[in-house]
Order: sequence, then structure tokens, then C-alpha cells
Amino acid sequence: MRFKSIILPALGAVASLVLSTVGASAYVVCNREGDCWHTESRYHYPGVGFTFHPDDWYFHQTWGSDRHFREYNRGRGYWKGGVWVTF
Repeated sequence: MRFKSIILPALGAVASLVLSTVGASAYVVCNREGDCWHTESRYHYPGVGFTFHPDDWYFHQTWGSDRHFREYNRGRGYWKGGVWVTF
């Protein structure tokens, strides 16, 4: 009884620690028109070119007339000319 009350919670704590160290994938993706947005996946669409950057790339950029950071959208799609195109 004592073994279960000590070891099982300890194993649970170790497992949660290991799972918390796994980093989440996040990217900033930009199209050729200067639209940029956060995404969690690298989707590729035929005939559409994207540049993927690490998530912290956003903080080191100057946003202005040539590049626009767009809001996050759920679901598959991409920004084109300031409009969200859904797939």
C-alpha cells in the first residue's frame, strides 16, 4: 500500500514534466504579397508560395506598408491580398 501511494504520484509527476518539455510547433508564415500570420502547421497549396519562419521571428520585424501581420484564423487556409482564403 505504501509503495503505491509514493511511487504512482512520483511517476505521474515525472510524466507530466517530460510532456511539458515537448515544444509546440508554431510558425510565422508569409506570402509573396506581404501578408504574414501565425500558424501551427506547414500547409502547402499548389501554385501558392509561402515562407515559414520561427515563431519568435515576428518580434524582430518592422511591420509597415510592405508587410502586414494578419489575425489568426481557424482551419486550413491562407491570407491573400488581406482576405482569408479557406480550404
